[in-house]
Amino acid sequence: MKKFNTTAICVPSKHYMVDLSGRVEEIKKLVDDGKYFTINRARQYGKTTTIAWLSNYLKQEYEVLSLDFQKISNASFKSEESFVQAFSRQVLARGKKLLLPGDVKDELEDYVARKDGKAVLDELFFTLSGWCEKSEKPVVMIIDEVDTAASNQVFLDFLAQLRADYLEREDDPDEKTFQSVILAGVTDVKHMRMKIRPEQARKVNSPWNIAADFDIDMSLPETGIKGMLDEYEADHHTGMDTALIAKLIRECTNGYPFLVSRICQLIDEQIGSWTRRGLDEAVKLLLAENNTLFQSLTKNLDNYPDLKASIRSILMEGTKITYNPQQDEIVQMQMYGLIRNENNTVRIANRIFETMLYNLFLSEEELKMSVFSREGDLARNQFVKDGKLNMRLILKWFIETYTEICGPLTDRFKEKDGREQFLLYLKPIINGTGNYYIEAQTRDQTRTDVIVDYLGEQYIVELKIWRGPRYNKEGEKQIAAYLEYFGLDTGYMLSFNFNRHKETGVEQVRIGDKLLVEGVL
Repeated sequence: MKKFNTTAICVPSKHYMVDLSGRVEEIKKLVDDGKYFTINRARQYGKTTTIAWLSNYLKQEYEVLSLDFQKISNASFKSEESFVQAFSRQVLARGKKLLLPGDVKDELEDYVARKDGKAVLDELFFTLSGWCEKSEKPVVMIIDEVDTAASNQVFLDFLAQLRADYLEREDDPDEKTFQSVILAGVTDVKHMRMKIRPEQARKVNSPWNIAADFDIDMSLPETGIKGMLDEYEADHHTGMDTALIAKLIRECTNGYPFLVSRICQLIDEQIGSWTRRGLDEAVKLLLAENNTLFQSLTKNLDNYPDLKASIRSILMEGTKITYNPQQDEIVQMQMYGLIRNENNTVRIANRIFETMLYNLFLSEEELKMSVFSREGDLARNQFVKDGKLNMRLILKWFIETYTEICGPLTDRFKEKDGREQFLLYLKPIINGTGNYYIEAQTRDQTRTDVIVDYLGEQYIVELKIWRGPRYNKEGEKQIAAYLEYFGLDTGYMLSFNFNRHKETGVEQVRIGDKLLVEGVL
């Protein structure tokens, strides 16, 4: 029986997976056009699985040399000679799957065996060109995990040789070299020179400037997720609504392959309920993990303090950052899978990452100021009745707790303070049972919508700065429309009001057929 897989390559005969045939057909068009390009995506974004599908797909028309630089040790990148030997060993190891001409094989074996006068890159490329010339099919070279070579000059020299042969082929069609070269990894090869020479950290001068743009979407589409779930349903007969579950999974993951597979894996192996509530439970379990993907993301944030500050500003302060592909910080955030470009605005890549990062930043705040988290934890049992949250009581207690501990709001209060402190108060109340996320479309410096999922029920809480009665009325209409969208009858609003003569507390307001519980602090 097939399983959902989140480690290494997904194999169609063993694993439930999204059909990638449409994606590899699009990539093949680049190969047919003779393009050299890079597939650089974040960790666990399906690069290796895509390469495996692509290699098999191309073999009908091409001779495919598929290498993995993880299998070449770091010591082999220290000199040209050791790299040529290691590279030759890699090619020979695939001899059973390749139609290597006899003399090409002999030359590669000679490079490996030499003890004196070891072969260098131009000899290797002379041999590779000879193979391309003699091969009955055009030769395509695919190299996975090129990040392994990122800090080595010899790899840049290797790219320079590829570039030189490519330019000769473009100048003279009779020159034979690789039909296409595909490099895959997290790091964009154009940025590798920064790692090799720190003093040139702001300069991008890679020999890989011949590469064509690779703009094929590698996220998993809703239709593809549904197809995978349809296959699972045919085997297990759970009665799930595959269209609904696919839509919900896509909404919270934005099609990030690891997250899609991990949520399905958790439901299949631990939860067993293919419903909205089962999905919420899977998301809760996922966010509680310290998996390798989350570790990689947090490590990158720790390694780049400015990048971390930008992410924090987007989430905690509602800062709008214009997407600019020439801005190095934005390029790095996208390269590591943290952000996406949405209508020329920087957005966090998906809802799972948003919540994971909120939890990270809130944990850091707890170390500085744990009072709201502690108060929410102490009172949590009073906020749940018959399995449902009493959000009205949560607002009431938060207002009273804040006023008692911090006193009235002052001019020093900033917009981000309110959302941080409310989330610090809320988090321990729902922790272990419910989830929350911030609606990206409404998050700015004056308004934030918090969506809480708790045991299958949804609660929408709008946090905003008080800007006067007229603005408040507009806010009430907005949240009423938002409730209509979610199919809810009751919503909640928490206003941070600086007026000296305000009335704090909680009251109920009717907006059409919707009930709005408004709290004023």
